Amino acid sequence: MSPATTGPGGTVPATDGTPPAAADTPPTSDGTVPATDGTVPVAVIGSGNIGTDLTIKVMRLSRTLRMGAMAGIDPASDGLARAARLKVATTAGGIDGLVEMDEFAGVKVVFDATSAKAHVRNAEVARRHGKLMVDLTPAALGPFVVPPVNLEEHLDAPDVNMVTCGGQATIPVVAAVSRIAPVAYGEIVASIASRSAGPGTRANIDEFTETTGEAIRAVGGAAVGKAIIVLNPAEPPLVMRDTVYCLVEGAVDAGTRERIAASVRDMAAGVREYVPGYRLKQDIQFDPVEDVVVPALGRRFTGVRVSVFLEVLGAGHYLPDYAGNLDIMTSAAVRTAERIAVLRGWVST
Repeated sequence: MSPATTGPGGTVPATDGTPPAAADTPPTSDGTVPATDGTVPVAVIGSGNIGTDLTIKVMRLSRTLRMGAMAGIDPASDGLARAARLKVATTAGGIDGLVEMDEFAGVKVVFDATSAKAHVRNAEVARRHGKLMVDLTPAALGPFVVPPVNLEEHLDAPDVNMVTCGGQATIPVVAAVSRIAPVAYGEIVASIASRSAGPGTRANIDEFTETTGEAIRAVGGAAVGKAIIVLNPAEPPLVMRDTVYCLVEGAVDAGTRERIAASVRDMAAGVREYVPGYRLKQDIQFDPVEDVVVPALGRRFTGVRVSVFLEVLGAGHYLPDYAGNLDIMTSAAVRTAERIAVLRGWVST
């Protein structure tokens, strides 16, 4: 979305909830942070908020991945300076500078946190050098991946796309419903703090809705999908909230309703494994819909509307905790790379 100097998520004021000295101290191998032996080297392209948050997540949380390098295009960026303080090799030469680094030879995964336009060439270079590309931009050159839903379907893809923040938060719910009963129509409304939406996000609202709507169908399993994003200007900023509506056609008996509810709860627990701040705000609701016109379907509909209400609180590793929309993207990207590394046999479990 936005350029590498700000990251695709925008211009959220960075904060990791710890004093600056602690935030810039490299992790140790004392049992609470991963050691470097036997892990997979990765590189991050983009030295903005998203790229920096990715870097910190890899260093603090992952026992599968380790940081090999960060590439940006602004020599004065805070992200490159912070990475250097964390003893990560850096370059301000973008993808070309990354390729020239000694560390690049060992890198197996490249996270792209730049822009859709830049990703086209970044992906081509990564593919030429045999690197797995995990794309956090709206480029969507590779298949959509939502970790708890379809990750294992795309293990051999050279370039996987993380959809959007709204997609990562809501598509698991649509998929959870559709694996129990066919979803004729899925609609999601993602409400995020205005301060967590930078110029790149704002310039790509249409792309956000189109990409997410497509992924609701392709990944979530709905016959028709629609996405809406709301930028909430409230101060202090509110955390990410998402509403998911699924229309299930025909009669839905009590047993099927309970299976749908259980499926959604199980899916939410799966997402919470890598996004601890992800939770259902209230019980899943089932409302009868009797012979109404659904414009998106172009016909009348009778069945049940399943409503699911979510909240995503960020982990606060680098970004503010209200920026759950950005945190879920970086968390999903790290989970995707970790799982592919294991399933491709790069590391042992």
